[in-house]
Amino acid sequence: MVSMRGPDPATKVSRPVSAADHQGAAEVLMNALKGELNDVHLAGVGHRIVHGGATYSAPRRIDPEMLATLRGLSAFDPEHLPPEISLIEAFQHRLPDTPQVACFDTAFHHDLPRVARLLPIPRRYEAKGVRRYGFHGLSCTFLMAELARLDGAEATKGRVVLAHLGSGASLTAVRGGQSIDTSMSFTPASGVPMSSRAGDLDPGLMAYLARAEGMTPDQFADMVNFKSGLKGISETSGDMAELLKGEADDVRAAEAVAIFCYQVRKGIGAFAAALGGLDALVFAGGIGENAPVVRARICEGLGFLGIDLDEARNDANAPVISTDGGRVRVRMIHTDEEVVIAQSVARVLGLDAPS
Repeated sequence: MVSMRGPDPATKVSRPVSAADHQGAAEVLMNALKGELNDVHLAGVGHRIVHGGATYSAPRRIDPEMLATLRGLSAFDPEHLPPEISLIEAFQHRLPDTPQVACFDTAFHHDLPRVARLLPIPRRYEAKGVRRYGFHGLSCTFLMAELARLDGAEATKGRVVLAHLGSGASLTAVRGGQSIDTSMSFTPASGVPMSSRAGDLDPGLMAYLARAEGMTPDQFADMVNFKSGLKGISETSGDMAELLKGEADDVRAAEAVAIFCYQVRKGIGAFAAALGGLDALVFAGGIGENAPVVRARICEGLGFLGIDLDEARNDANAPVISTDGGRVRVRMIHTDEEVVIAQSVARVLGLDAPS
C-alpha cells in the first residue's frame, strides 16, 4: 500500500506486481510510480504487518526500534514477518526520506479478555509472549466501520460475529465494539480449516508423526500451513470455487466443503455462547462474499440463534441476506483492508484521510 499526495490528496495506488521476492516487488512498484506518476509526491508507505506481538495495539510509524522488535518476533511468525521486514527495508533503501507506517493485523485483538487470551499451557510461557493473538484485524476494523455506516453506531455495540472466510479464514466475536474472542490463536494456522491451513488439531498429532514417520517440526509446520485444510482433505485443490464445481463427482471435494461449513457453523455457535446471544453475523472474504451455497450451509441449523436466511437475497449476494423477521441481521460486506491501511497512514502522518 502506498499513500501518495499529489493533485488529489486522497490518491491511493495498489496494484499487482510480478517479482521474485518482496524487495523485487518494491523495485517494480517504485519504477512504475516513477514512470507513470512522476509529478506525484509520495507522502508515506503503509504496510500490513501480520504479527505485532503484545507490543503494538495501533498503527505506528516505523523506526529502528520497531524494526528490531519485529525481528525479535520473527520466530512467532516465520511465514510472514521476515518478508514483511524485507519489504520495509527495500522501501527504506529506495525512499530513505519517506515515512513508513506499520498496520498490525493483531491490533484489533490486542485487548482480548484474559480468559480468551491465556493458553492452557504452563504459565511461564505467557511471559515469553505465548498467548492468543488473533489475526485478520484490519479486515475486522473495516467490517465494524462498515457495520456502523450501514446500520448505525448502535449495531456495533451489540453482539457480533465477523466471519472472514477466504484462503485464510477466521471468526471473531465482538461485543461493545471490542474483540472478546477469535478463532486464530498464537499463529494464523489455528481455528477453522482454510485453503491450505489445517486449523485446530490435536497437539498430540505432532508427536505421533514424529514417532511414526520421523517428521521434523519444520516438516510439520509446512504440512499444517501449506498442505492441509481444503487442499489436504480434497487432495486436489484449496480453492472453494473449484471444490464446489467438483463435489458432485468427487467425494473428497464434497467432504472438504462439508468439513469447512461444519467447522465454521460450530465456531459461530461457540462464539454466540461466549457473547450470550447474537445480534449480527457478517460474512466477508473471498468465500464469504462470493459463495452463497457455503453461506447457506453454514447457517443451516442455526435457527435456534435467530439466524434465518432469505434464499433469494443470499443467492443474489445482497448486502442483507437474512429475512426481515429474523432476530439476527446477517450481512455480506466486501472487506477492504487496503482502505484501512491508507486511512491509518493518513492518520498517523497527519494527512488528509482517503475515503
